[in-house]
Amino acid sequence: MKKFKIQQTPFVVPTTDGKLIEEHWGNSTGNSGISIAHMVAPPGWSEPHQTPEFDEFTLIVSGKKQFEIDGETVILEKGQSIMIEKGARIRYSNPFEQECEYISICLPAFSMESVHREEEGVD
Repeated sequence: MKKFKIQQTPFVVPTTDGKLIEEHWGNSTGNSGISIAHMVAPPGWSEPHQTPEFDEFTLIVSGKKQFEIDGETVILEKGQSIMIEKGARIRYSNPFEQECEYISICLPAFSMESVHREEEGVD
């Protein structure tokens, strides 16, 4: 039996906000300990604040991405990365004019039950 698996068909997460999410490994593949996803956020994209139960690592491939972390704003560009610890209140966005491509890794794996997104308009 082989001790490796090659992912050729990542799970494309359905979205309504124009963001591309391709989960290569995670709950969609039976790997609850980690999720690895390729994402593309269109210009003007944002999502509500959240307080996840997982650590999240983000590596920017192209463009820029804005992070609001516990009230502090951080902007990352191509080639930069960040690790955000579980329990931080965070809001991800791309208020810029070009799309942002990035890789996201969550430990343990991302799930809607563990992300704790706030309803829109809550600040």
